[in-house]
Amino acid sequence: MLSKQMQQALVEQINKEFHSAYIYLGMEAYFENENYKGMSAWMNKQVKEEISHAMKFFRYVYERSGEVSLDTIEKVSVDYKNPLDVFKAGLEHEKFITSSIHGLYDLALAEKDYGTQELLRWYISEQVEEEANFEYIIAMLEKSGDNPGGLMILDEKLGARE
Repeated sequence: MLSKQMQQALVEQINKEFHSAYIYLGMEAYFENENYKGMSAWMNKQVKEEISHAMKFFRYVYERSGEVSLDTIEKVSVDYKNPLDVFKAGLEHEKFITSSIHGLYDLALAEKDYGTQELLRWYISEQVEEEANFEYIIAMLEKSGDNPGGLMILDEKLGARE
């Protein structure tokens, strides 16, 4: 069984993960509006991944005899300057989520909640991958600059994400 404090923290994380999906859906809308179909497809996969992260927490809370409540999802932007701006915003958001996951892990350690620690180890590894993906794309966008050919190649490459 989860402590009240851990349950509340996990429920807050569920809401953060759903908000993440919504943020990435806004980014997907930007790419659709700008006709970057590959980047849009990449973000669509990101949306689905964030929903799966939320649901993993959701199921875990119930497995531990907890209860979930859902908050309102805040409005997100669909307006960005360019693809680089989008991915930089994505990286900053992933850093925020990483910090949140680390806070959950600290709480699980303090409470000696070994089951939640085990769950969170997966998320910690996942966040390393998430940040690395955004950092790579940012580096590629910075190298291509305003070169339309470079953007087209990167758009195609990102559209091939599995």
